[in-house]
Amino acid sequence: MRYAVFVLLIAALVAGAALGAAGIWYGWLAAALAAPFVLIGLWDLRQTHHSLLRNYPVIAHMRWLFEGIRPEIRQYLIESDADAFPFNREQRSLVYQRAKQEVQTVPFGTQQDVYRPEYVYFTHSLAPRHPAGFDFRVRVGGAACRQPYDISLFNVSAMSFGSLSGNAIQALNKGAKLGGFAHDTGEGGISRYHRMHGGDIIWELGSGYFGCRAEDGSFDAAKFEKQAADPQIRMVEVKLSQGAKPGHGGVLPASKITPEIVEARGVPMGIDCVSPAAHPAFSTPVEFVHFLQRLRELSGGKPVGFKLCVGHAHEFMAIVKAMKQEDIYPDFIVVDGSEGGTGAAPVEFTNSLGMPLREGLHFVNMTLVGAGIRDRIRIGASGKIISGADIAMALALGADWCNSARGFMFALGCIQARSCHTNRCPTGVATQDPVRQKALVVEDKCVRVANFHRNTLVGFGEMLGAMGLERPGQITFDVLHIRTADPGSLLHLRLAPGELLRPDCAAPFAVPWAEAQAASFARATHAAA
Repeated sequence: MRYAVFVLLIAALVAGAALGAAGIWYGWLAAALAAPFVLIGLWDLRQTHHSLLRNYPVIAHMRWLFEGIRPEIRQYLIESDADAFPFNREQRSLVYQRAKQEVQTVPFGTQQDVYRPEYVYFTHSLAPRHPAGFDFRVRVGGAACRQPYDISLFNVSAMSFGSLSGNAIQALNKGAKLGGFAHDTGEGGISRYHRMHGGDIIWELGSGYFGCRAEDGSFDAAKFEKQAADPQIRMVEVKLSQGAKPGHGGVLPASKITPEIVEARGVPMGIDCVSPAAHPAFSTPVEFVHFLQRLRELSGGKPVGFKLCVGHAHEFMAIVKAMKQEDIYPDFIVVDGSEGGTGAAPVEFTNSLGMPLREGLHFVNMTLVGAGIRDRIRIGASGKIISGADIAMALALGADWCNSARGFMFALGCIQARSCHTNRCPTGVATQDPVRQKALVVEDKCVRVANFHRNTLVGFGEMLGAMGLERPGQITFDVLHIRTADPGSLLHLRLAPGELLRPDCAAPFAVPWAEAQAASFARATHAAA
């Protein structure tokens, strides 16, 4: 039976040839149709790489065919509105509807199981309010900042040119210009596509220092100062780690480096472009906070901060101790959840490394509160934030504003094909193929980007009013309810201002605080040993 299909094809070939030789025309047609499959079968029997093909010639190819279209079959025919990952159909549809200005209501009640563990809900008020407008903004810039920036409550998270197409970058930046919000460059540098339409830019500096990189890969202060003087750049963000692959560097092979990438990143043609896992410009928490201060001075006093996916608790606390010791504070910190990630990454990193957004955001907020410095630093949040409810949850956990990457990709037309790393993105969003990216029309998609931003803030504002509030800053942890089976969860631990400095601080925060040291990222106990 293993060879049944192959034998039938041989029989069809022989019979067809015999009929053709007898003058029956369709015999040759049958032979012509069977011949390629017979040749495939012969190759299957001779090849040595796939045992399945050797045992089931021809017919075993169906296995790869069905495997190849499995995601599409599930997405379009099988999955329900609420059971897919990373984003379910209901979430994707919400973005599409808001981007296209379509009806955004749902009929017949929620499809969520409201009694499941980890279900999240907000309490509403019997005295609802009506916010005066929906253009919510937050001023970013501490005492040392001379050019503070009023950032929108909802912005484009870090996505690099190279990962996204030039047309996608243009549409995002023009949408940001139309909607009055910020566009994070990602660590790939500021490309010509970021500059075409004049939208506000947050310049992200990764360990490769693209755009301000010396020939040996180190930080070049003169290049940074010249670049940062551009008025389109509103804030500077140092990337310590990202949710998709925390603690992982990257290599862009020389074969993939194009003149446009050379222009954006400041790297030579013909040489592998390496982003090390750690920053070469600093190696201790104290050196890091001084590096931030230097960037602020070189930028002319623009807001400077850093982004991280929280890992070892004592390492973040070591940075906080360095801030207090040196009296140097970043203007902002962006917390990236491990569930975030537009970039391709090893599965071990995607699935198993880094702190999810809820815990990470709460930990960072409570650490700053407990250290008595929360009022000096703004907090941004990113990680699967696409709706007004997602924004409200992040604010309740301590954020001042939110960023979204995949939400804005959906607004561009992304269908979650998950082929971003193949250069064959079907919608022209995550590809450098010039033919594929032409399918993404900038003038159309930039409007959808602006629509998604505006309608999401309208949705958030209506939620805010239903809670009896008028301003985002009024959202507190008290209105957020997360059903959890663990009453001792980190999310339920609340610190008072300055509590970290007292001996009676709760152990989950007190222990890593005791291990943290401003002079090193290592645990203090290890350093002593």
